[in-house]
Amino acid sequence: MTALRPFRADHVGSLLRTGTLKAAREATLAGRMSLAELQEVEDQEIAALVAKQEAIGLHSVTDGEFRRAYWHFDFLERLPGVSSEAGDSGMNFKGGVGVPKTLRINDRVGYAAHPMVGHFRYLATRARQTPKMTIPGPSMLHYRGGRKMMAPGLYPDMDEFYADVGRAYAGAVADMYAAGCRYLQLDDISFAYLCDPAQREMLRERGDDPDRQPGIYAGMVATALAEKPADLLITMHLCRGNFRSTFIASGGYEPVAEVLFNAMPVDGYFMEWDTDRAGGFEPLRFLPKGKTVVLGLVTSKTGTLESKDDIKRRIEEAAKFAPLDQLCLSPQCGFASTQEGNTLAEEEQWRKLEMIVEVAREVWGTAA
Repeated sequence: MTALRPFRADHVGSLLRTGTLKAAREATLAGRMSLAELQEVEDQEIAALVAKQEAIGLHSVTDGEFRRAYWHFDFLERLPGVSSEAGDSGMNFKGGVGVPKTLRINDRVGYAAHPMVGHFRYLATRARQTPKMTIPGPSMLHYRGGRKMMAPGLYPDMDEFYADVGRAYAGAVADMYAAGCRYLQLDDISFAYLCDPAQREMLRERGDDPDRQPGIYAGMVATALAEKPADLLITMHLCRGNFRSTFIASGGYEPVAEVLFNAMPVDGYFMEWDTDRAGGFEPLRFLPKGKTVVLGLVTSKTGTLESKDDIKRRIEEAAKFAPLDQLCLSPQCGFASTQEGNTLAEEEQWRKLEMIVEVAREVWGTAA
């Protein structure tokens, strides 16, 4: 990595699960395949996935979140004090689509050795380019359900909860770094949801203040990154929902832009701008020197390939509000935030990523 920033051509992380992987998961659930056998299949599919990312010219590679069912639950439910169960997730996507799983906080939140550290270690053994690990941001343990997720009386002072979660994440960051991770992404999509008037009203109705939550969530990340090593790149991904090509929220970034860019102690931001639901680029005027925004101009929700000229024009529009050198390009979200994936074909996914590499080389002279 030549600079502490995302790459000019980058991607959010999750990728469509292959048919081989889906079949292995189904066989495991049916009792026809052991967990050890499933891991062997995961290993093989991830190795091939990494090679494909590198072959098309990407300089950051992920495991596609191939070992997960959900981008967030699989991490959060392995924190001490947290469990999951069937129930209303609080994720009600447009069209009435919902996720029938929810989290419960039964004890003080802590940190213990996490299996995803091992997931990173395997990724690193297969990567020639920079391996990137993705985990949900700390706000995701609060935003969906707030107090209703918590055992009664567990956290009479919510500041104690926020501090515990921040410290738990500090443990995860330290372990990832010790395992060799130098590129860690926090998927902290609550900031984009806080731009939607309906979501803000939801928070008010349950007793949270939508004007205070951005600062609170930034404080959790600050606790998590208080001991961040200088050579660890931390990015944050924001989107408005991504499940089977549906979404939840709408609204431009203006309500959160100042806090997002100035109080959130990260190096870069992956931000959704593939539709007018995300508003214009004007909030980029708050971007300080030394930070980077990865423009999510290519949608992961459909297989229709964008025009390279259209993408270049949108980059030019964004560069009116932030220096071109502080901008990069990526899809607006992952292609498979859950194991079901979005409604496009694998070939369409790869063509979009190839096009992003091509545009980056034409705009910045490099995909790195």
